[in-house]
Amino acid sequence: MQRFALIGAGFIGSVHAHSLAAHPGVEFRYVYDVDPARATHVAVAHGARPARSLEQAFDPAGVDAVFIASSTDTHAANLRRAADAGIAALVEKPIDLDLAQAREVVAYVEAAGIPAMVDFNRRFDRDHAALKRVVDSGELGEIELMQLTSRGPSLPPIEYLQVSGGQMRDQTVHFFDLARWIAGADPIEVHVMGSALSDPRVAEIGDVDTSIATLRLPGGALVQIDSVRHTGYGYDERIEVLGSAGMAESGRMRAGNVTRFVGSASTSDGLHPGWFERVQPTYSAALAAFVSALEENATPPVTLRDGLRAQAIAEAATLSLQTRLPQTIIY
Repeated sequence: MQRFALIGAGFIGSVHAHSLAAHPGVEFRYVYDVDPARATHVAVAHGARPARSLEQAFDPAGVDAVFIASSTDTHAANLRRAADAGIAALVEKPIDLDLAQAREVVAYVEAAGIPAMVDFNRRFDRDHAALKRVVDSGELGEIELMQLTSRGPSLPPIEYLQVSGGQMRDQTVHFFDLARWIAGADPIEVHVMGSALSDPRVAEIGDVDTSIATLRLPGGALVQIDSVRHTGYGYDERIEVLGSAGMAESGRMRAGNVTRFVGSASTSDGLHPGWFERVQPTYSAALAAFVSALEENATPPVTLRDGLRAQAIAEAATLSLQTRLPQTIIY
C-alpha cells in the first residue's frame, strides 16, 4: 500500500481525493489545505485525516507519496518539500508559471532522486491512448499532419483567467503535451493567432478565448491546435493524425449513443455539457499509472521533463500570440 497525502482541497483536490480513496493500492492518510475547514471536509468525506501542518503531510515516517493539487503558486515549493523529505510526488500542471523557476525545481527534484510525475491526465484518455498505439505501430506511415481540438462550453471566471497564465499556458498546454507525446517528437517552431470573442474583459486582461496554434515538427510535419473557451454546443475534444499511409482519429465523445428516428428526421445525443464530464475517468487512470510505477520501481510515465517541454512550447506560443510572429521553441 502506498501511503498518500493530498495537498490542496479545492475543486481539483476533491476530484483527486475521490481517486485516492477508490484506489485499492493506496492508503489515503492525510489532506492538507490552507483552509483547515476545507481540508477536514474533504478528509472526512473520503476516509482520511486532516493534516495539522505541511510538516505532517510531508513526513516520510507516515507518508510515501504526495499528490500536489494546491494553488499553482505553491507547486514548486511543495515539490521541493517532497524532494527534501525523500517521498514521491504527483503534481498538477504547471510545475511553476515561470519557466526558469520550473527548470530549477526540476533539477532540484531530479538531484534528490524521488519519483515524480506531472498530471497530464489526458494522456490516459482511453481513445487518445489507443490513437497513440496506432501511430506507434507504423500503420499510418510517417506523420504529415495532426489536428487537435479543445473547445470548452463556458468561459471560466475572469478572476481565474487573471491568474491562469493565459490560454496557451492553461488550456492549450494539455494539447501541446498530447501532440508531442503522440508524434514522439518535440515541435521546433510555433505560430499562434488569437482573439477575444466571448467577453471583452478577456482582452482587457491581455488574454484570448479563441486561438489557433500551428507547430512544425522536426521532419516538417505540421500540427494545428484550435482552442476555444466558449461554445454553444458542449465540450468538444478530438485528435486526428494524417500519415503517409492513412489516417486515424480519436473522435469527439458524445454524452450518449442513442439516435432517435422519427419521420424523416433523426436526433442524436449531444456532447458532454462540460470538460470535467468528458475527462473525469482520466484522473483515476493517471493516478493508477503513477501508483503502478511506484510499485514496480519504474520511471513514472509522464516525467517532470515532459512537463517542462510542454511548458516551453506554451511559453513560445504565448510570445507568438503577443508578437504575432512565429517563434522558435527553446527547450
